[in-house]
Amino acid sequence: MKRILFDVAALIARVVTGVIFLAHGWQKWQGGLGATAQGFRESGIPAPELAAAYATVVETVGGIFLILGLLVRPVAVLLLLNMLGAIFFVHWGLTPMSADNGWELPGALGALSLLFLVLGGGRFGLDGIFRSMSRRRAERRAAEADLAAHAPAARGTAGGPTTPLPAQQEPPQVPRQPSAPKESGLSDKDMRDIDALVGDEQPPRREPPKG
Repeated sequence: MKRILFDVAALIARVVTGVIFLAHGWQKWQGGLGATAQGFRESGIPAPELAAAYATVVETVGGIFLILGLLVRPVAVLLLLNMLGAIFFVHWGLTPMSADNGWELPGALGALSLLFLVLGGGRFGLDGIFRSMSRRRAERRAAEADLAAHAPAARGTAGGPTTPLPAQQEPPQVPRQPSAPKESGLSDKDMRDIDALVGDEQPPRREPPKG
């Protein structure tokens, strides 16, 4: 709520101050730079031609920028310097009243310029719109960077994306082949004798080898 009140108050003060500066600058434009420089020369302002051009341009353009809320702080610096010069060279005296050529009006305008320099012109202006757009772009870039940092992305050695490897499958179960019986030291004849004993048959008589 306080922020909204400040923005509204800054908008009103900015527009009113800008209109006043614009009116004084436009008056100098209509009178001509020569007449304005002559008046500055009679007031004792040094470099009257340069000072007249500076005051005319700054008050006219600066007033428009204040109304629009564009470059408020840089414009406030230029307007503050303009008002300090006017107070010091023209309106400085024992009384602040404008009727006595006092510093009442330039003092108030200078104080408002100082306020804009310190606090800015609020959000209701071109500066506020540009800041809001820039902040949204920065937040969007930060969100995209954060999303990219947390997104799972597999990259190959060449830097390109690779497809995920398939899950390893268990090798098929191959039935074991019966192992071949180990060779024994018995001959075929010995095996037949063993079969005959198991089958209750008399083993054939072995003939002695013939000499």
